[in-house]
Amino acid sequence: MILPPRLEIALSKLYNAFHNDTLHPEYCTKCAVGNICDNLEFWTHLTDAHGSVKLNYVGLVNQNFGKRFFGYTPLELLHIEAAFLKGCGYELPLNGQNKKPENPKDKSILFEGLCATVKFLCQLDSISNVMDYSKLFEMENDKPRYQLHEILV
Repeated sequence: MILPPRLEIALSKLYNAFHNDTLHPEYCTKCAVGNICDNLEFWTHLTDAHGSVKLNYVGLVNQNFGKRFFGYTPLELLHIEAAFLKGCGYELPLNGQNKKPENPKDKSILFEGLCATVKFLCQLDSISNVMDYSKLFEMENDKPRYQLHEILV
């Protein structure tokens, strides 16, 4: 499957962050968007609260001028981060009072967050979720409906 460049780069960065243990939902340079944005924190100035999908003045100015960061608009970045945090089990926005996972560095929690993030990233580019493996198990007349090479292409 050929992926849009911004998606391929984002997936690569998230994959590396997950496997190199440099992914952490509560740190703006180590979360999903922090990793997509090369571990920079500039994106936090696009909103007033971590996990919010509401642009502040700075975010609105950048959005309205058509600015893109690593291929994504300011609003897309906020929605990517929200998908990641929700997938990790956070109640948004992060404020110290809302629900959060006991151990945010737990690999299974991070994996769930990444699954939600990848699903959303694929939706942004109007492609099938690259992590959806359900077709591997679809049956028709007691036989696999698809061959593995058909799914991977």
